[in-house]
Amino acid sequence: MRKTMAALAALLATSWIGTVAAQTWQDKPISILIPAPPGGGTDIVARLFAEPLSREIGRQILIDNKGGGNGNIATLAAARAKPDGHTLLMQYSGTHVANPALIPDLNWHPIKDFAPVAMAAMAPHLITIAKKLPPTDLKSFIAYAKANPGKLNAATVGPGSIPHIGAVMLNKAAGLDLTAVHYKGSGPASQDLLAGQIEVFVVTPPSIAAHVRSGAIKGLALASGKRLPSFPDVPTTEEAGLPGFTLEAWFALFAPAGTPKELVDKLNAAMRKIAASSEMKAKLADLGLFGHDWSPAEFGAFVVKEVDFWGKTIRDAGIKLE
Repeated sequence: MRKTMAALAALLATSWIGTVAAQTWQDKPISILIPAPPGGGTDIVARLFAEPLSREIGRQILIDNKGGGNGNIATLAAARAKPDGHTLLMQYSGTHVANPALIPDLNWHPIKDFAPVAMAAMAPHLITIAKKLPPTDLKSFIAYAKANPGKLNAATVGPGSIPHIGAVMLNKAAGLDLTAVHYKGSGPASQDLLAGQIEVFVVTPPSIAAHVRSGAIKGLALASGKRLPSFPDVPTTEEAGLPGFTLEAWFALFAPAGTPKELVDKLNAAMRKIAASSEMKAKLADLGLFGHDWSPAEFGAFVVKEVDFWGKTIRDAGIKLE
């Protein structure tokens, strides 16, 4: 009997230790993988949250940019990482919800391979053009583009990315002939737009906000139902003469599937606390972004709907990888 009781006590102790271990991080840094080079929207949002998140959970956080592969390099690395809470992914929605519809043999699954953690920020897209172009508003740009068919290039952050879909939608909605030019991220694309080497970019605000405000890049319209306080002089697409043209993306934190629920919940609580702070709200608003106070389950349900919606959008538009 004593041996049996001792064995039972040892088993319970082992189980308790395992439970405690599952609820805490080891004494090593947490890496947040970014599916794009530095300077783009996803990178900016990740760095915005990294420091306050580090303080909240008491762990060092490292940013690891793994651009290229249409976002698949970082996404696959996160999907295959050990689910112990030490590898996270700050994901761009274009990668997460578009690639599954574009790549038949994709080696990761947007739902099965990831544990949704928290929404970091949502972002309506801006229709922007290079300063060198003569148009000053959306109507005059549409007229100019129609007078120069096939001569204007629209930047994307990869085939099938939301900026790519945006360029295709703009072509169809306005009867244009913009040529898509693919970049590895919004940072490099924004630099070429700034330099006048590319003419058009339908993009989320973070990577180009300062340039639009300075006038170095022309912001023609916001693809949203309402104006942003951070861009009070930029009209919505409806106000600018292109009703019905709306386009939103998001940046969100994921963990590999199988990551302990306790860690996911801790990360979610920390992210929501940070996002609710007046300081973070102001920073997001300044970049043309806004947050959503969602639990992991609420965010996960949203992701499922997004995968379905963008898959249908891509198929209906006939967008394919080139």
